[in-house]
Amino acid sequence: MKGIGIGIASGILLGMILKSLQSLTGINVYILLLNVDFIPYLGDVRWAEWVEFLFHLIISCLIGIIFVKLVHQFKLTGRAVWILSFALTLPAFFLYFPLSYLAIKEVPGIYDPSGIALWFLGHLVYGVSLPLLNYLIKRLTSC
Repeated sequence: MKGIGIGIASGILLGMILKSLQSLTGINVYILLLNVDFIPYLGDVRWAEWVEFLFHLIISCLIGIIFVKLVHQFKLTGRAVWILSFALTLPAFFLYFPLSYLAIKEVPGIYDPSGIALWFLGHLVYGVSLPLLNYLIKRLTSC
């Protein structure tokens, strides 16, 4: 349950950041985050934004569960928790390139430096949120 909670909270945070950055800059990084138009069968349906966001949260929950499981299983503390968080988040950063390339919707170009920077910033905050939320939940449940 802890991993699901962390996944939901961090996924919502990432979505809010990318949606805000998209609103401020006009660069469609939030659309890129939610985009499933290139996936067979899923891409054939015109999904409501909340459903696409739910797909995103499912992935985020999986990351949260893996994060919590590995922290617990290997009794990670301190710097090791942060390294794990960024190791789990790093692939999401690199997903920018295939997602941008495969997208049918209007999203930032594969080599768009502004799109890459905004995507990286959002996922950096995501990576920071995992250990912070883990610590917060640990503190709240130990009281």
